[in-house]
Amino acid sequence: PAPDMNVLFLFSPQQSFQKLVCSLCSLPLQLFLPSMRKKPALADGSNPEGDLLQEHWLVDDMFIFENVGFTKDVGNIKFLVCADCEIGPIGWHCLDDKNSFYVALERVSHE
Repeated sequence: PAPDMNVLFLFSPQQSFQKLVCSLCSLPLQLFLPSMRKKPALADGSNPEGDLLQEHWLVDDMFIFENVGFTKDVGNIKFLVCADCEIGPIGWHCLDDKNSFYVALERVSHE
């Protein structure tokens, strides 16, 4: 993940999410997430199948999550998984940026 992205993604009734865009050219950025599977398989270091996703929420505090778990480090990334069933990833966290947790909209539902 590039550190100089222009990002805004927190959902509120007054403001919907935006796409990740390049801060230089405004082109939407796509981020790769491995296909959904159990937590131990996410951290095995293999090159998994996955999806390029454009729409994410940005959460700036890990303590906002009530039921999100994290995988072991995969390079400088931790994947976010459901803490109940341990299936994911539903998002990712770059260890270089302590305050950025990205949740892929296509991987979660909200009520």
